[in-house]
Amino acid sequence: MRHLVIDSFDFADLAHHAGPGDDTVFVGLRSGRAAGWYGPLADPVARAARHLAPALLGAEATDHEGLQERLAQAAPRSRAGSWAVGALDCAVWDLHARAEHRTVAALMTDEQPQHRITAYSSWLTRDLAHPATADLIPETSAQGWAFTKWGLRNRPGASGGVLADAVHAAATVEPVAVDAVGTWPPAFAAEFAAAADPAALVWLEDPAPTHNHAVYQPLRALPLAVGERLTLADDVPAVLAAIRPAALTLDVVGCGGLTAARRILARTTVPVFPHGRSLQPGLHLAAVRPDRVLAVEYRQQWEPGRQRLYAHPVEPDRGHLTLPPVPGLGATPRSAPC
Repeated sequence: MRHLVIDSFDFADLAHHAGPGDDTVFVGLRSGRAAGWYGPLADPVARAARHLAPALLGAEATDHEGLQERLAQAAPRSRAGSWAVGALDCAVWDLHARAEHRTVAALMTDEQPQHRITAYSSWLTRDLAHPATADLIPETSAQGWAFTKWGLRNRPGASGGVLADAVHAAATVEPVAVDAVGTWPPAFAAEFAAAADPAALVWLEDPAPTHNHAVYQPLRALPLAVGERLTLADDVPAVLAAIRPAALTLDVVGCGGLTAARRILARTTVPVFPHGRSLQPGLHLAAVRPDRVLAVEYRQQWEPGRQRLYAHPVEPDRGHLTLPPVPGLGATPRSAPC
């Protein structure tokens, strides 16, 4: 195996290609003429990554576990810090794979990775309880996705019973997944649990902003999903044992990167559905572990804009996504130097 000593880093901002409020910053790592990239990053994550990147200088890019430990020790114990570790970890994987002229998926397995990945459609800006969403549900379902996911927030005047009725009305053809986006207090969650039919749900995701047992306890009879909010600071097996979710919606970058995500998969049997904000590494994880990663999230309201920032964008085809046909992650920004 060739030596790949990281000798420099760089950041590129593609704000001129993005819409208002979009994440636009990419981090790049180099070893000689080889380069690896990951992005786009939100500003707080980019700032943390700028602080952490010097810790990688002089390190061997093929030592993923060692670099993960080095970054984790240097990073602040915060959500942005965990995301920054994950972004740099993914850039290292991209550098390693591109130097060997292979995809990251091919680098992670001795088997033939899958190239066509099952996906589910996510429309969190379309709340399930809003009347305008009703027509969009069958239209989206007909596009071939594994299933669809919608917002289900606690809003002024709402009740758990009203939201349960909205789920039942939406699930006349097939169950739906819903994301409460961390907006439910314990009493509201208990009211929903008493009225909801579990058969109408693929899952209920993130009712609480934290892994609050008081919220999750009354919901245990329903299929639950957690994982997007997990970071390097969390004891993942303990969280999963307490909540007993039906799905792990792990954010591959937010949890600390591909290196951390692979460790998590080795420590749990919960089916994994990678969070769509980190779609590129999620695709490679799914390609390597189709037995464990059953579908990736495609965020309809944001992903098309994010993909415009990549040199090799990914587009859905009948509910599936294809690995970019280039070495690495496929996360090179469209205007990056070679």
